[in-house]
Amino acid sequence: MARKLKTFQTSLGFFDLAIAAPSMKAALEAWGANSNLFHQGAAKESDDPDVIAAAMKKPGVVLRRPVGSDRSFSEQAELPTDLDGGRRSTKAARKSKGAVAKKPASRSVDKAAERTAALAYEREEKRRAHERAREEAARQKERERRQQAVDKAQSALDKAEQEHTKRAAAIQAEVDALANRSQTEDDRWNKEKERLEAALRRARS
Repeated sequence: MARKLKTFQTSLGFFDLAIAAPSMKAALEAWGANSNLFHQGAAKESDDPDVIAAAMKKPGVVLRRPVGSDRSFSEQAELPTDLDGGRRSTKAARKSKGAVAKKPASRSVDKAAERTAALAYEREEKRRAHERAREEAARQKERERRQQAVDKAQSALDKAEQEHTKRAAAIQAEVDALANRSQTEDDRWNKEKERLEAALRRARS
């Protein structure tokens, strides 16, 4: 059964955000909030009929408008033009204070429209879940590609190291063999030298 939707509002960065969702938790997840903005007083359930109407037309979709403005919410919003730290003209401030508060939206919402919005929200949730799954699959594929590259490079390094060890061992064997031959030659020469020197001494005496 489709869950009843509510409209929630908050402000993040340069934008006011609104969304039609079944719960505060769902709204926070859609906004990508890392903390509970509702407990912090930075988010609320909206009672503005215009905001509710806009959100219900796009259930599950995060709508935006420049922060602090009274423009209509939409999927794409331009950055606010007043970025002077909130210093507004006195006239604008008086206008803001003197504005008549909008009446809360009637609770007697058309049941058919409510159900349509709830079903649209579920479709949007499925679309987002599919998108997240697709992105995760792409990330997993990239991780596997990098791991394959690492494994290939490690295998090449291990093979080269084994080859080096084999060649170094062969060279060392040759060095040892030459050392043995050199020692054998020294021993032979020492004996030959002693024999010849002895013969020379006999010839001189």
